[in-house]
Amino acid sequence: MTEITRVALQPIAKGSLGKLWIGIVLAVALGGAVAYESRQKGLEVDTVKAGAGAAPTASDYVLVNYVGHLANGKEFDRGEHVPIPVQGVIPGFSKALQQMQKGGKYHVFIPARLAYGAQEQRNQMTGEVSIPANSDLVFDIDLIDYKSAADVMRQRMMMQQLQQQMRGGAGAGAAAPGGDAAPAAH
Repeated sequence: MTEITRVALQPIAKGSLGKLWIGIVLAVALGGAVAYESRQKGLEVDTVKAGAGAAPTASDYVLVNYVGHLANGKEFDRGEHVPIPVQGVIPGFSKALQQMQKGGKYHVFIPARLAYGAQEQRNQMTGEVSIPANSDLVFDIDLIDYKSAADVMRQRMMMQQLQQQMRGGAGAGAAAPGGDAAPAAH
């Protein structure tokens, strides 16, 4: 008959099992912290309702409804039918707008580094701090429409011309009703 060689198990050192569990708990906590931190680093644009067509470019102007909140839920700003140049806002908002489509509704998370960073923002009316330094921001945005910068400039020029005509300020040298040029004022 053959005999199986026996190997004696060494006893576990006192406290080793506790150290093993502490190591496991620390590894899980570290993994959770890394996952949380990586989520916080990037811009997030979640589509609530899909829009249609192409997205605005950095040189476009958008017409939006929006509500801005701090990460803790406190509202700091809101606007309806607000025309905004895509390049005229904080970097995270600009990047988010360039991922949207006309008619869409979006929920946007902007990390502090793509918002105002270490600069706190104050309410212009009250002087109170509305956005503390290093704040992550959350926006709900409806992209109503957008236009190119050239279209916006043409529209502004047309509006200015219309306002001048309404004021009767066609200016010196304008044609008189009889077809002759009006005399210049001296």
